[in-house]
Parts: sequence; C-alpha cells; structure tokens
Amino acid sequence: MKLIKKIGWLLWRVWFYILMGLPILIMLPFLLISISREKWYPYYFAMARIWAKTILFGMGFYYKVEKRQKLEKGKSYMFIANHTSITDVMLMLAVVKHPFVFVGKQSLAKIPLFGFFYKRTCILVDRSSSKSRMQVFERAQARLNRGLSICIFPEGGVPDDESILLDDFKDGAFRLALSHHIPIVPLAFADNKKRFSYTFFSGSPGIMRAKFCGFVETEGLDDSKMNVKGIRDKSREQILEALLEFQGVEKVEEELEGVRV
Repeated sequence: MKLIKKIGWLLWRVWFYILMGLPILIMLPFLLISISREKWYPYYFAMARIWAKTILFGMGFYYKVEKRQKLEKGKSYMFIANHTSITDVMLMLAVVKHPFVFVGKQSLAKIPLFGFFYKRTCILVDRSSSKSRMQVFERAQARLNRGLSICIFPEGGVPDDESILLDDFKDGAFRLALSHHIPIVPLAFADNKKRFSYTFFSGSPGIMRAKFCGFVETEGLDDSKMNVKGIRDKSREQILEALLEFQGVEKVEEELEGVRV
C-alpha cells in the first residue's frame, strides 16, 4: 500500500513540473513578445496569472480568498506573504490582480524554461552579496516608476515542519516600502505546506486559503531602523495572527466532522 501511495505521489509531482512547462510552451510566442519591451509587462503579467491558475487547478488545488481591505487601481503596493511551498508563487499570482514584480533568489534562474523568463522579468538578488542587495533598490525604483507593485517573501527561507512562521523577517521589503512610501499588504497562505510541501512524498489536492491582512501604511515615515523594525514586526504579527486563526478554524471543523461521524 505504501509503495502504491509513493508511486502516486511520484506521478503527481512529475505532473506538476509538466504543468509548469506546458503553458509556457503554448504561450511562448506571446510571452517572448511581452518581455521584449518594458511597457508591455502588464501583458506578460496577465499570461503569468493564466500560467499560475493552470498549475493550481491542474493539480487539483482550489483557492479561497478573504480580504480585509480593497486594493486601489493604479496604486503601487508591497505584497508580502509567508513562504512554505513553491506553490506560494502561483497562489500569489492567482489572488493578486495588480501587476507586480517578484524579488527572488538568483538561483531560481537556473530552472530550465521557467528560469529564462524569471531572470528577465523578476528582480534577482544574491543574498550573500551586499552589492546585489543594493541593486534591488534601483531596480525596484524603476518598476515602481512604471506603476507596478513589488512582491517579496520576507522570511528569506522556508520554516521547518514545526514552525508556523520564521521568527525574523528580512528587512529588504520594509526598507523598500519606506523608501518609496508604498503600503505593505501582508498575505497569509494557510494550506500550501499541506497541499504541496518541499517534502517530495507528500501533499494532496484540496483547498488553499489566502487572506489579505490589513495594510501597513508607510506614508510620512522615513527608512530609519526604528521604522523598519516597527512595520516589519507589525506585518509579521498580522500574518501570524491570520495563520493562527486559520489553524483554529481548521481544528474546530475537524472536531465537528468527528462529531458528525
């Protein structure tokens, strides 16, 4: 029985990577055109959202979104979220309609096909290089000047199985938000680790819940260390509260299901 289950997981994981590549191949001419000029990035973003939704639905994932505040059309934001799965990228693209640019690890550019577009459309950072980290600010400024938003996973890594959220967020997202006076939009992803974790023989189709927490405003604040820490801690607290709330709801639902049975 365990062997059959592992074969099922193996095929399911292989299918995931097929789904990653197939939409790119189908949309390849349009994707290449959309990245040929910077002003055409919104068209690329629209296709990236189709790519993301194809993967999520193709894997049997369906998402449910809760929003505390509405995003304003034409306004730039800093989107952040907890990071537990490769599907965090797809879910972020699926639930956020505002065109944004990811700030992500340089190493992901090595992934075949995906990496080709990743390095041409995202802001890459080598966290071991101070020069690379500084260049992020310049590249982000250029994107914000074109009315785009920025997205960063501020944990800088993935928590182990026991942790809900890493204790320390990296400062980069918050320094950028303060420097450019854009609101921070914290999002909590409740189920991505359960659905598709970095542990190979694991996961299952099902719901992926996402919550837009209350915005953290930066208007009128400078990028001092005190302000960076203040908005960083506030953002982390909002995400943690939402994740704990999700856990509480899930526990109650499980108990009710047990009573029904």
